[in-house]
Amino acid sequence: MKTKFLFAVLFLFLIAANNSFAKSASDSIQHKKLKPDDVGLKLPEGFHAVKFAEGLGEARHITVTKHGDVYVKLSSLKNGKGIYYLHDSNGDGKADVKTGFGNYTGTGIGIKDGYLYASSDTKVYRYKLDANGKVINPDKPELIITGLLNRHEHESKPFTFDNNGNIYVTIGAYSNSCQVKDRTKGSPAMKPCPVLDSAGGIWEFKTDKENQTYGDGVRYATGLRNEMGIAWNNDVNALYVTQHGRDQLHDLFPDLYTDEQSAELPAECLYRLNKGDDAGWPYIYYDQIQHKKILAPEYGGDGKKEGGENAIDPLVAFPGHLAPNGLLFYEGNMFPEKFKHGAFIAFHGSWNRAPEPQKGYFVAFVPFKDGKPSGDWEVFADDFAGGAQFMSPNEAKHRPCGLAQGPDGSLYVSDDQGGTIYKITYTRK
Repeated sequence: MKTKFLFAVLFLFLIAANNSFAKSASDSIQHKKLKPDDVGLKLPEGFHAVKFAEGLGEARHITVTKHGDVYVKLSSLKNGKGIYYLHDSNGDGKADVKTGFGNYTGTGIGIKDGYLYASSDTKVYRYKLDANGKVINPDKPELIITGLLNRHEHESKPFTFDNNGNIYVTIGAYSNSCQVKDRTKGSPAMKPCPVLDSAGGIWEFKTDKENQTYGDGVRYATGLRNEMGIAWNNDVNALYVTQHGRDQLHDLFPDLYTDEQSAELPAECLYRLNKGDDAGWPYIYYDQIQHKKILAPEYGGDGKKEGGENAIDPLVAFPGHLAPNGLLFYEGNMFPEKFKHGAFIAFHGSWNRAPEPQKGYFVAFVPFKDGKPSGDWEVFADDFAGGAQFMSPNEAKHRPCGLAQGPDGSLYVSDDQGGTIYKITYTRK
C-alpha cells in the first residue's frame, strides 16, 4: 500500500513537472517571438530590429505585400534566380520560406494595383498577384518596357509609380561628367552633353502597356546623373529622387580641389521633380558647404563660380559620396508622430571618398510637412558597416540599399553586401 502511494505521489510530481516545463518552454517561445535580435544597429529609443532574412547575396530594392511578405530584387543571381519571395510561416519574425524566380538581375521592384513589377538593367516586367500577394505565374511575366540603355555605368533601373497609371524609371548617365574620354584628366567636356538624349534623367511610361520603348515614354526630368532612390509622395502627388553626385574632383582637377574637398563634394541631393525639370548635370553640381550651384570644372568652373540659373535647387543637400540608394515616404502608424509623412533614405556608402575614410552606411530621416522638409535631417539607423573607421566599402559588413514599409508600419531595410533584410519596429511606452 505504501509502495502504491509513493508511485502515485511520484506520478503526480512528474505531471506537475511536465506542465511546469511545458509552460516554461511556451513562455520561452513567446519571449523569443517578442524579443528583437541584437543585430548590431544603433537605433533611437523604443526602436528594435530583427534580421528578417539572411544570406540573400546582393539584395537591392524590396517591396512588402499587404500580408507582410517580402519580395527582393538581386543584382547577382542566387541559385539562378534574381527575385526572392520571403514568407514568415510560424510568426517568429523571420522568413523561413524563401522562393526564387526570374532569371535576370537588376535593382527595381515594386507592387502596384495587383501586380509585382521588377526591372533588369534594360527592361521592366510585371507579374500578376493572387489575393494573397503571391505571383501566379513566375515563369511568364509581361514585358512592359524594353530597350532601356545600358552602357555598364549607372545601369540600374529603379522605378516608382504615381496614382494615374504611370511608372517612372531612372535612366542613369553612362558618364561621370560628360567628358569626351570619361574620367580622364585633361579630356574636354562635351557641350551640349549628348548623354542627356537617352540617359541622365527620369522617363515616364504606362504601367499596363506591353513592349514600350523610348518612343513610347516621356522624358519627365533631366540633368540627373544617377537616381537610385525614387519615390512618389502621396501627400502631394509628386515625384522625388535622390541623386548620386559626380566623382573625382581632385583626381581630374588637382589644382582646384584637395583630397578632402573631393571626399565631401559635391552634395548628394534630394529633389522634388515636376515634369520638365532640369537639375543641371553635368554642367553644374551643388555645393552643400557654400549652399550654391557651382559651375563644373569641365565647363570652366573653379570651385567658386556659380552656374545653373535655370536648374532646380535640391530640397536637402547631404555630404558627398554617401550614395543614397533607397527613398521611402513613411505612411504608417507604428512609428511616433514625428515620422509621419517624413522621408527615410538609405545611404549605401561610396568608393569615391578615398583616400579619406568612409562615411555613410546608415538610414537617415528627413521630417516633412506639405511635401517639404520641416526640419533638419538626422541619422535614424546606424552601424550597418559593423566596425570602426575604415577606408574601403568592401570592409563594410552590411550596406543599406532598399527600403519598404510593412502593413503594420514597420520599416524594412535591405543590404546588398551581407544579403540581409532588416525589419525595424517601434514599441510604444
